[in-house]
Amino acid sequence: MPELPEVETICRGVRPHVEGRVLSALVVRNARLRQPVPPDLAHEIEGRVLLGVSRRAKYLLFDFGHGSLIVHLGMSGSLRVVDSTQAPGVHDHVDLVFGAQALRLRDPRRFGLVVWQAGEAAQHALLARLGPEPLDEAFTADWLHRVTRGLRAPIKHVLMDSHRVVGVGNIYASESLFRARIHPLQAAGALGPRRCARLVQTVRETLHAAIAAGGSSLRDFVGGDGQPGYFQQQYFVYGRDGQACRQCGTLVRRLVSAQRASYFCPRCQRRS
Repeated sequence: MPELPEVETICRGVRPHVEGRVLSALVVRNARLRQPVPPDLAHEIEGRVLLGVSRRAKYLLFDFGHGSLIVHLGMSGSLRVVDSTQAPGVHDHVDLVFGAQALRLRDPRRFGLVVWQAGEAAQHALLARLGPEPLDEAFTADWLHRVTRGLRAPIKHVLMDSHRVVGVGNIYASESLFRARIHPLQAAGALGPRRCARLVQTVRETLHAAIAAGGSSLRDFVGGDGQPGYFQQQYFVYGRDGQACRQCGTLVRRLVSAQRASYFCPRCQRRS
């Protein structure tokens, strides 16, 4: 699934091509996504100027002034800038057409979303209860220390809980915890102020590095220009079980918790 760096990469990639332009047509070839594409969506946005493109968590927001189109890429979706006359493929379900160019949603598994929110996008049920952005000022060491008091849940689970903090998916939680030298199953409530500060810093560093590399290309991800990301070449632990830790040489291990794989170095990330 595209995580925060991948969605941010797409957001930055498509923005220059469509922001400030008039949406000339909406083409829906298959409305049967995770939720059906609203049947009256064309009436809402055709002929309107797209005022801005932004990201909230793993959602792309297209601001048309009187409301926003909210797009989620699901497990394997992509949103690419293409020539509007280019023939669609079997999994190309939705086009946002801006004259000679189009934003094309490709979603083989159809787990993605294209929904409309009148007024403020933040009022939509998908966004209303989300936690802070890990790259925003609200995500601080003091905040993390405060919200984890008394929690017995593993810190990796907390990082991946979108009601607490958004966008830190499985890959980047594993990588951030390695950089912070914290075991993925360490009880969140056991982290003191120093380790919370270190973890906030490494989450930011990891996400910034991933965005700079264009995200990670696992399976189907490509950016808005159709190019893959390259952050997977910088992984310290994710997917490297049985290989030597880049820091100490100990073999990286894999464990499964809450049906998700975690990767860690047993020497660099001792559990207290």
